[in-house]
This record gives sequence, C-alpha cells and structure tokens, in this order.
Amino acid sequence: MTLDEYAIYCMPIPTEARPPRPLLRDDVLDRIRDAIVDGTLTPGEQVRDADLATWLGVSRTPVREALLELGRAGLVRSSPGRSTVVSPLESDDVRDAQRVVAAMHRLAVLTAVPRMTAVDLDRMRAANARFTAAHAAGDADGALVADTAFHAVAVDVCGNSAARAVIAQYEPILHRAERLRFASVDEGRDSAARHDRFIELCAAGDAESAAALAEEIWQALVIDASPTDPRHEETP
Repeated sequence: MTLDEYAIYCMPIPTEARPPRPLLRDDVLDRIRDAIVDGTLTPGEQVRDADLATWLGVSRTPVREALLELGRAGLVRSSPGRSTVVSPLESDDVRDAQRVVAAMHRLAVLTAVPRMTAVDLDRMRAANARFTAAHAAGDADGALVADTAFHAVAVDVCGNSAARAVIAQYEPILHRAERLRFASVDEGRDSAARHDRFIELCAAGDAESAAALAEEIWQALVIDASPTDPRHEETP
C-alpha cells in the first residue's frame, strides 16, 4: 500500500453534519399533492405520469411512486389498465379523514402541552397572525399555509412520529375542504378565535382542554359532497 493509499484508507469519517437534502420522490410527492390541494389539478381530472414527469422535469419513476402514495391517501384513484384521476372531494372521505386526523391531533396536544415553551407559543401566535392577515386579504391559500403552520407546532413538540405520519397522510384530504371553508368570512374569523383560545389553554398548561379544543377544531370542518360525486349525480 502506498502512502497516498494509506492516507485515504485512514481518512476519518467527517463529523460535520450536512443539511439533509429532500429525496427526489418526496419532492415530487409534495408538488403533486400541493397541486391537488390548491386546485391546480381538479377533481376528476385525468393525471398521466408522462405529463406530470414533463411538468416537473423528472423521470416517470418518482411520479409513479408519488401517485401510488397519493392513491393510498385517497387523493387519486386508479385501476389496472385504466387512467388515474384526481379523486372528487366527497363528504364520506372528508368525514373519515377528519375523525382520524382529529384523534391524532388530540393525542399530539395532550403530549405537547406540558413540553411547550414560550418560543412554541410565540410560533403559534405568529402563525395565527399570518392566518388572520391572509384571511382578511381573501388569500385562502395563504390562510391554509398559516393554519397548517399553527397546528404543526403541537405535532412537532409532541415528538410522536407515528401520529405525525398518520396526520401527513390524511390531512391533505382535509386541506382541500379547508380551502373552501376559509373562503367564508365567518368561518375564517371563527377559526382565528379558536386559535386564540387554543393558545390560551396551552399557555395555562391545560392539556386536557387544549386537546379537546384541537379535536373540536378538526371535527368542525364540514363539507358537502362535490358535484363530481357520482352518488349525487342524476341518472339519465
């Protein structure tokens, strides 16, 4: 072994941590999911992996992986030998998702409240301020982003990876309905008031009441079946 080879052989593993880079498949999944949530891809619209790959500038493989994951989450529907379409926004799907998401948020808040710091409370206050401003400006997308950041604080603090995974899978279904809810003046104002009350309960260390309110917030989401729901279409 030469000296140069020996030096390479003995080179220590770098200890300096590098910032994690998002995996390509995760980035593709996020972008397609966001396009469904914000209405860029509309309910009932056919989605082809080749078209999505061209749009995103990637190969078809991560797109196919993303569509499989979105299918498991109920955001797209496909069948063997047939096209994949964006799922319609149906009442039953929303109700099923909200029961699961509400229960997970309740669990997260119960664990998180005793661990919350002043910094965490300030994060929620800032998110609610952004939510209020976005709603006042008629920015439903901005309101949704701020609302997501608000509720993410407790999920982050609780440290329950299983709850986080379940929420990440099913919450996008509710986000589609939330965009319609936040377009309402009364609903947006009521949401901001509930956020303020939630912060008060967290600051007081009342985990039980805060968890009950978190569950109530998610259960309060109501959406009618979309016109694309075949169960509500008139028969010819």
